[in-house]
Amino acid sequence: VQLQASGGGLVQVGASLRLSCLASGRTSGSQIMGWFRQAPGKDREFVAAIRWGDDSPYYGNSVRGRFTIARDNAKSAVYLQMNSLRPEDTAVYYCAAGSGDIVTDTSQYAYWGRGTLVTVSS
Repeated sequence: VQLQASGGGLVQVGASLRLSCLASGRTSGSQIMGWFRQAPGKDREFVAAIRWGDDSPYYGNSVRGRFTIARDNAKSAVYLQMNSLRPEDTAVYYCAAGSGDIVTDTSQYAYWGRGTLVTVSS
């Protein structure tokens, strides 16, 4: 499975961005698509996840209510709509594919994209 994330950039506080993640290859074995982020000097943090088979999203506490994850099965794509961005949202955002029950755990994800940088300027 190959994952390509895009859509990052430099924005001001309060702005919005939409990240995209396109999956290719043998995606049938990956039931979960997730977004994680990593700021300099910090651990990788769970942001959001969604399963291909249902519409139930999962969100990290720091983004709930501001970010929305969505999927397009036909395009093998997952999107992360980020609204009301804050300086603390600055990080490299990674999309990941995997399977398992604990969607917040990086170990559940076997495949990772390269990441896209989001910088929120105050």
